[in-house]
Amino acid sequence: MPKEKPKVNIGDVIRSYRAERGLSQGDIERRTGLLRCYLSRVENGHTVPSLETLAKIAEALDISLADFFPGSETPSERDAQKMLGELSDEEVRFLAEIKKYSTTLNEGDKRLVLAMIRKMASIAPAQRKAALRRF
Repeated sequence: MPKEKPKVNIGDVIRSYRAERGLSQGDIERRTGLLRCYLSRVENGHTVPSLETLAKIAEALDISLADFFPGSETPSERDAQKMLGELSDEEVRFLAEIKKYSTTLNEGDKRLVLAMIRKMASIAPAQRKAALRRF
């Protein structure tokens, strides 16, 4: 049974992530311990890296292994990505900050925080300022 030809040129993907981050092959060499000539062979499609090697490269590029393979995200991840694209940078930073602290909250506390946010969003700014002064 013949092997199916890969639909992704992993070398092109690595090169584009590397260029996007302003990194040279030498930078990746220093971060991974892989030789620059090997990285060149991978990027030019002459060599296909093992999964372990690909994981090292992903770590050096600060991406997940799944980022190398298009279409690997779930429908809910695609929907979330679409929604994030519609947010301002300030809104994304705010949500990231909430996410950072929410990992330690139990479900009841998460519901309480959401209820507080809904309540704050439903009152006028002047009322909100007065309510905050009481604390």
